[in-house]
Amino acid sequence: MSEQIDKEKVPRHVAIIMDGNGRWAESQSFSRAKGHIEGVRRVEEIIDAAQEMGIEVVTLFTFSTENWGRPENEVSLIMSILTAVLDKKLQKLKNDNIQLRMIGRKERVPKTLYETIAAVIEETKNNTGLIVNLAFNYGSRLEIIDAVKSIAESVRSGQLNVEDICEDTISRSLYTNGLPDPDLLIRTSGEQRISNFLLWQLSYAEFYFTKKFWPDFNTEEFKKAIFDYQRRERRFGKLATEG
Repeated sequence: MSEQIDKEKVPRHVAIIMDGNGRWAESQSFSRAKGHIEGVRRVEEIIDAAQEMGIEVVTLFTFSTENWGRPENEVSLIMSILTAVLDKKLQKLKNDNIQLRMIGRKERVPKTLYETIAAVIEETKNNTGLIVNLAFNYGSRLEIIDAVKSIAESVRSGQLNVEDICEDTISRSLYTNGLPDPDLLIRTSGEQRISNFLLWQLSYAEFYFTKKFWPDFNTEEFKKAIFDYQRRERRFGKLATEG
């Protein structure tokens, strides 16, 4: 599959909804904890593959604002796994010139985890390679609400005229300010919805859905998604180019 990937035509930004850790574990008669641990391993593989292909940004839907409704022990497990992984992988991120970012609200995030995320972001902020963007405690509707409030405050304070509000105004007010919009959204586990993820930013993205659970979504599966993307014609509402 790798020989079919045209590195001149890879998406700049790939967004991924990593779905199915728990269902994968149940299908294998494993604990849900095992599913999350395997899911982390796939993240490492996909990051390495994205970097090798020359993709600029990977945004990972790591934990949504709705995920707080899961059993408390599972939420605690996810938090502890992420804390441990970031601690362990900081040096690799630095060595590989990868920059970590986070989008989402810090409210409710455990202090130890938030401090760990903030430290890794600080340590990697000057890296110039692949950007790994964690959507953590993230919900797109809340992001848009925060953007509207920010714009309203700018209008109230006289820094912005209402008639000057445009698409760029909104884009600059979102958590993803400074990043290109995703070119490709991947969702695993057979679900075909975007689940309150990057609602504004995904306006013109290509979607790729697979029945594979996230722990089964390895490098070859990722390459299939990229190859599928490269076969599509993106017109952004315009007519196809003739000739």
